[in-house]
Amino acid sequence: MKKSCLVTVIIVAFLGLVVLGLVLWGTKVYNQIVTLQEGVTGQWGNVENQYQRRADLIPNFMETVKGAANFEQETLTQVIEARAKATQVTLDPTKMTAENMQQFQAAQGELSTALSRLMVVVEQYPELKATQNFRDFQVALEGTENRISVERRKFNEVAQAFNTYIKRFPQNFIAGLFGFTARPYFESMEGAEKAPQVQF
Repeated sequence: MKKSCLVTVIIVAFLGLVVLGLVLWGTKVYNQIVTLQEGVTGQWGNVENQYQRRADLIPNFMETVKGAANFEQETLTQVIEARAKATQVTLDPTKMTAENMQQFQAAQGELSTALSRLMVVVEQYPELKATQNFRDFQVALEGTENRISVERRKFNEVAQAFNTYIKRFPQNFIAGLFGFTARPYFESMEGAEKAPQVQF
């Protein structure tokens, strides 16, 4: 009788340690997933910040360009409309999907394309290119485009770390249990592999 009680106590203690070990492991995995997810969220904020910086530069530049005589109104309108659309498309970093990431990228891509067209048209206005305001804007825009590229690359890196972690066995059990899903990546826009053609 005493021996069977001792065996029961040992089994219960062993099972208790196994359960405690599983709880501690699950807690550690959950906390690591949360940490990685917050890294993705924080980096997404950096990406949005740079896109916002670009959007904020545009109104002052548009005023500079409008001052040029006979400047193409259609080109200005395209930039204004693309900026409005780009600032309306927002993305919740905790609910990212490939589809809403593509919508975000498409809106930002339209703005990039409109700005590229504007810069090509500006080439026909040497007096505009000679102004200090225009040169300042051009430098600021180039710097912002570089920052956007850097922040997008960093976002892809932290998203990859998060995605890899939640897809690995056995962390995928905890990720699935608490509804953590993979984050989409920034991808090259269609046609990005071809250099733009400039025609005058």
